[in-house]
Amino acid sequence: MFFSFIIPVFNRPDEIKELLESFLALKGKHEYEIVVVEDGSTETSELVVKDYNNQLNISYYFKENTGPGDSRNYGMRKAKGNYFIILDSDVILPPNYLQEVDVFLSKNYYDCFGGPDAAHASFTNLQKAINFAMTSFITTGGIRGGKQQVENFQPRSFNMGLSKKAFLDSGGFGKIHPGEDPDLSLRLLRLGYKTTLIEDAFVFHKRRISWSKFYKQVHKFGMVRPILNQWHPKSKSLVYWFPTLFSLGFLVSIIFLAFNEALLFYAYLFYFLVAFALALISSKSIVVAFQSLVAILVQFFGYGYGFLKSTFNIVVLRRKPQEAFPNLFF
Repeated sequence: MFFSFIIPVFNRPDEIKELLESFLALKGKHEYEIVVVEDGSTETSELVVKDYNNQLNISYYFKENTGPGDSRNYGMRKAKGNYFIILDSDVILPPNYLQEVDVFLSKNYYDCFGGPDAAHASFTNLQKAINFAMTSFITTGGIRGGKQQVENFQPRSFNMGLSKKAFLDSGGFGKIHPGEDPDLSLRLLRLGYKTTLIEDAFVFHKRRISWSKFYKQVHKFGMVRPILNQWHPKSKSLVYWFPTLFSLGFLVSIIFLAFNEALLFYAYLFYFLVAFALALISSKSIVVAFQSLVAILVQFFGYGYGFLKSTFNIVVLRRKPQEAFPNLFF
């Protein structure tokens, strides 16, 4: 296979530099190219990319701002490879990344795969806390299934593989953002393609660097899910209601506590103690552990409120998604 790495970037030259540096440390001999697509940035990465022209097989394209999904499609149309690996600009590759992908696909070929993310030792405490909230098995995030192969996995575009054939048949990513990656995965499944998780093909993912940006991100995730449920009815699950119910239950527990009914509050307290312990064990930092609790609350309330608001507009009021939430579409 000839791999083409597709990397959309928007006003993040420093991030793209870190990512390109990690390519230089990749182990093994593999045929690949890197396609960087500048999505109408005012602070471009062109000079950064030029610094690597003699070290990496890399190409750079500048286009008007049409969103990350369309930028990935643009990059895949320009790419020369027969298998695309899509990365966000805020990730760093571990040295064995491409080896893990190549070995897995050589033994068990899939037209689409996803990989997990992890926190790098150099990340800030806030980034590590957010990573815990987004990846732990006790939160809404996380890669479920452990080490075993996961069929019909819905990859996320920060770390996602897609064959050229699957791209051409599906038309690639849609205009919604976020949510363009699960939408593509569900359309691929409908077309008869199989998707999977490659557990060992992880990336270091920086994610958001402030509480406000993190809240905005998870809030949009919650808003998008009812829209995806409408487009793909078979994907509906009660699990998506969990953040909303968790958040409402937490508020109710505080009200009950004011009337000396503490049982429900103690249940939440136990949950947070377990989360604190797991975060402390994984990060070995009491600061990260405390911040992880804040990150979990931001995640649950942000996603839960977004999901409830979107459900009310899409299901109850029967508004069209593009009219109800134009900011989710390019």
